[in-house]
Amino acid sequence: MLNLGPNQKILLAVEPVDFRKGIDGLAAVCRQRLQSEPWSGVLFVFCNRRRTTLKLLQYDGQGYWLAQKRLSKGKFKWWPAESQTVAASLAARQLGILLWNGDPRQSRLAPLWRPLEPEPKIEPRPPRGGSPGANSPPRPPASAGDSDKERD
Repeated sequence: MLNLGPNQKILLAVEPVDFRKGIDGLAAVCRQRLQSEPWSGVLFVFCNRRRTTLKLLQYDGQGYWLAQKRLSKGKFKWWPAESQTVAASLAARQLGILLWNGDPRQSRLAPLWRPLEPEPKIEPRPPRGGSPGANSPPRPPASAGDSDKERD
């Protein structure tokens, strides 16, 4: 499932993309045009030339997700204008508006009360040195009932 939390980084490829491309072709677009690694956890959004279809690509740590939305009628009303910029950033709540064929720039959303900080990275603990079983978890002390079972 695609993760769309408030901290999700979302990049829109400003230039239209050939939608015959699948996961590998879109991942190459991420690297070559957007200068971003496709396995970075960023959600990439692409549009076709006619602006009738969007594709979303994201790597979740095990593999890629590829989602597609094609409008039954009409075109997407908003897409960033082609300019010097190859990618535009979007907030998760703005992506929801875009997917419903709205204009994220025109939406009147309440401001975030307090931006969320990314989760801190937890560093692995270094192994304990010394005895052969030092890397295994400590064993709980034996209770009185356990010694009776060993005798039987």
